[in-house]
Amino acid sequence: MAENLDPKGRVVLVSGANRGIGLAIAERLYAEGYTLSLGVRNPATMDAWMGVREAGRAAAFAFEARDPASPARWVAASVARFGRVDGLVNNAGVVRRFPFEAPDEAALDEMWEVNVKAPYRAIVAALPHLRASGAGRIVNLVSLAGLRYGGGSPGYAMVKHAAQVLTQIARQTAWKDGVRATAICPGSTDTDFIADVRPAPREALTQPEDVAALVALALALPNTASIATIPVNWTAEATL
Repeated sequence: MAENLDPKGRVVLVSGANRGIGLAIAERLYAEGYTLSLGVRNPATMDAWMGVREAGRAAAFAFEARDPASPARWVAASVARFGRVDGLVNNAGVVRRFPFEAPDEAALDEMWEVNVKAPYRAIVAALPHLRASGAGRIVNLVSLAGLRYGGGSPGYAMVKHAAQVLTQIARQTAWKDGVRATAICPGSTDTDFIADVRPAPREALTQPEDVAALVALALALPNTASIATIPVNWTAEATL
């Protein structure tokens, strides 16, 4: 039976790691023994977090999803610091809401840039290193909005469907080189991301730590047990 991958010495990049689900992912992966490169807009926001962590096992780098050159710079800086990349977690995201029949082109373009193009750019930059790992891992935080549309922001659903397809393309592209890609698709999760549209009390919703546990699972599974898509819901839906 194939064993789960040993996290010791494996370097994982996590975008949007300074709050919400991203911070929960960083906490979980660090606790499990991974070495972390945390991509955030302002690396100084991670100083306190890293100040109580083991030296050499975590670093924060500038990552701006709206800047086309930023993903490649982040990957290059991570390789320069740690010498390798074994996993990439594309977590950073943005939602903008507008009616379907009154599109906001600027908002739609921003969501495409942050939720689709930035992860795509990061994957392309990281792929040579993930291939060299022999067991590279890509985890894209998508959304249940990327699997079905049940209301909410139509523009967000469109770009998250694209992010789901991006995951499948990455999965097929580098499979023979040991790279595995997983889309984790949470529904309503207790973060500030949905502070204005929470559908239930906070304690009833999926928790960031729940999502982080699934990210850790996707990173750790052996090459022979990859999961393509993980829907995560706090409530029962007939279509899922």
